[in-house]
Amino acid sequence: MIDRGRFHSAFFRRLGLSFAARVFLAALLLRLVPVLLSYNLGIGLDDMFQYDMLARSLVAGNGYRWYAQEDLYLVQPFLHLDLSTVNYDPRGVLTSFRPPLYPAFLALIYFLTGTGAHRFFVARLVQAFVAAALAPLTYALARRLLSTYPPRPPFPFDKLRAGPGREGDALSLSKWGSGGLGPKAARIAAWVVACYPLLVIYPLSLATENLFFLLVLSSVLALLKAAESISNASDANGQMARIKNDKKHSRNSLVVAYLATIIRAIRVNIYRSRWFILAGILLGLLALTRSVSLLFAGLAVLWVWFALRQRKMAVVVFLGVMVVTLPWMARNSLLHHRLIGIETTLGYNLYVGYHPAGSGSFQYPQSLDLLSILDDGLRDQIGQQKAWEFIQADPARVPYLALRRLGSFFDLERRALTYFYSNNFFGYIPTPLLLTIAAIMLLPFVFVSISSAFGMALIRWRAEAILAALFLVGHLIPHSLILSEDRFHLAYVPFLAIFAAQFWTGGWSALKVRWQARTGKIALILACIVVVLLFLNWGLELWRDAGTIAQLLGPLGNQTYFPY
Repeated sequence: MIDRGRFHSAFFRRLGLSFAARVFLAALLLRLVPVLLSYNLGIGLDDMFQYDMLARSLVAGNGYRWYAQEDLYLVQPFLHLDLSTVNYDPRGVLTSFRPPLYPAFLALIYFLTGTGAHRFFVARLVQAFVAAALAPLTYALARRLLSTYPPRPPFPFDKLRAGPGREGDALSLSKWGSGGLGPKAARIAAWVVACYPLLVIYPLSLATENLFFLLVLSSVLALLKAAESISNASDANGQMARIKNDKKHSRNSLVVAYLATIIRAIRVNIYRSRWFILAGILLGLLALTRSVSLLFAGLAVLWVWFALRQRKMAVVVFLGVMVVTLPWMARNSLLHHRLIGIETTLGYNLYVGYHPAGSGSFQYPQSLDLLSILDDGLRDQIGQQKAWEFIQADPARVPYLALRRLGSFFDLERRALTYFYSNNFFGYIPTPLLLTIAAIMLLPFVFVSISSAFGMALIRWRAEAILAALFLVGHLIPHSLILSEDRFHLAYVPFLAIFAAQFWTGGWSALKVRWQARTGKIALILACIVVVLLFLNWGLELWRDAGTIAQLLGPLGNQTYFPY
């Protein structure tokens, strides 16, 4: 009997395809299926309409404008725009509400392929390629997070000191690293991202996440490559010192070797900064995609300063971020004649996030209250003022809303499925099939998030893993304080997949070994608490929305028309 796995591996080896190339092709094929099946599919959310308007305005040479005269009919049925708040130009209103990078990305596609009726299909086709790149990037990231070799000078967290209660750490880390199950876990993590259902269909949406996910992984990888470059520079400098002190060889041979090593040391020390420069640029682009990532950019600078002990390179990363973001901030400030950041959504998001009738998440109809104001600066000021009034009126509600936002962040991925099915995008789906689709869409996050909790308890918390944790924290904090939705946790999926794969490859035996250490007991107890909280959150979510779910499963579920 032919072993299909070996046959396929041999086939790909003959083609000269690496694992990264294979997983990219598989991820691409999966994402192309829904794209090709939705050639004539339109767009269905106001965010998508706005990004499309901005992109078409850029292609037309009108600048960063939206709500041009020919686009007003798209929003007039559900949104009354107050044109009196601005000096309306038929070409559209100059705006600072949305960050610029994703509209610029769409504009590039439209510029190359046209702005006809097929533009959505072409954009989705390009986004399928972008989204497929997440799988090999996850593989590259996992190999570094789960490896055991130190790619940089020692960091205090890296030192595994033997002693009472630490034997379990030594045993576990000796097996679950690059010399043990690390490469296998990296491959599993890549396949999880390649096949993750919501990531497979996400290219159908015209949303910033399609670019944001790619930039998150790219910026983290650039920082890890920068850390590796420090090790290479240290090796070159050390080799130069050893040759200088070597007395066994002739003077001529020492001179030649010393000069060669000097050249190598200069090359390595100069070129190592390129990864820090690239990291700063990518972090800046990340902020131009979604400005909440500025917190992670700041944490990354601190990570380079303290974890890598590279103060000059930390300044390089910081300057890279500033060089990329400051021009757009200057443009917005000139537009509104006051200091403005990358976008002016803060007031709007605070208004929705702290509204007395809301729950800290994006909710209708209060989400439309401020959208009629076309002056972005005025809308931002009113939103912040109203949010402050909401907080002053009921300050005890602030911690409650923070908890609700945390819950919303880790909710099951139901929101998009509920909206599009209830608004008859797919027609009627029989209940058994609808439940099957829901299980396929929702259960992967359950399995991955639960497993990742135990995987984090097994991970070796070196500087590389700490950087990943800083992203998780830096991404969560702004959403827990301002506005939260379940789709925001999708940026976590590659990282959670890596931690989950660490647990799956180690298994229960890894947990038993980890339990032998005092720190291991603490880590595993915390993991169990996280799992209990996740199940509690999901149970409360399903109980709270039981009525909505019952209507969706009914005979007219596709015509219930629930708002987003």
